[in-house]
Amino acid sequence: MNTLTDKVAIVTGASSGIGRATALLFAEEGAAVVVSARRQDELDEVVAKIQAAGRRAVAVAGDVRDDSLARSLVDVAVRTFGGLDIAFNNAGSADPMAPVGDLSLDGWREVIDTNLSGAFLGAKHQTPAVVERGGGSLIFTSSFVGVSVGMPGMAAYAASKAGLIGLTQVLAVELGAQGVRVNAVLPGGTDTPSNIVNAPGVAPEVRAFVEGLHALKRLAKPEEIAQSVLYLASDASSFVTGTALVVDGGLSISRT
Repeated sequence: MNTLTDKVAIVTGASSGIGRATALLFAEEGAAVVVSARRQDELDEVVAKIQAAGRRAVAVAGDVRDDSLARSLVDVAVRTFGGLDIAFNNAGSADPMAPVGDLSLDGWREVIDTNLSGAFLGAKHQTPAVVERGGGSLIFTSSFVGVSVGMPGMAAYAASKAGLIGLTQVLAVELGAQGVRVNAVLPGGTDTPSNIVNAPGVAPEVRAFVEGLHALKRLAKPEEIAQSVLYLASDASSFVTGTALVVDGGLSISRT
């Protein structure tokens, strides 16, 4: 039996990268998946891929900063698939990036609202539905940035990702008695379209430098991070809650 048979999951930021890989893996493992991101065409491609494999999925495009989207995702999960067991609040952004002295208040708010407030809104609406199912798993995508490493120009991103760990811990305590586990995953450098190493015109030396920061001397594949998210979503982690699961290829401990 697949690990998520008869489960229903929401995945945000599912149009590419870690979110896309996780949505595909969840579906492969038996879950019905509600995928969300801002780009409808990319979401439709993910849904088509899942359905072609004989699995169930539906797309809801929108911005995680909108309370109405968070509410809608839960409504769709319940109406279409009968409930909600798992939510991977993964959508995030690092832009704009600038030294603190040059970062505008609007720029700060854009990152905080997307990464931290978006996760709060998701959890706020997801929690009652998961509790109604008798328990389940909420998962957030945090980062090594702001937790074990400070990187220039990333103050808003670091603050938002560190804040997610605090949110994770409080929710874990608030919801544990109701059977809801809450955890965060902290990926290292991952080979996604949004990674700076894949930006147009970036020199090969940049990729080599970023890979060298990791003890494993490479970037993660999105599918590798997805496997860790699957662990947190599944009964394999049935006694794990309130954790910040570091999946960073040794970046946080490497000094070579």
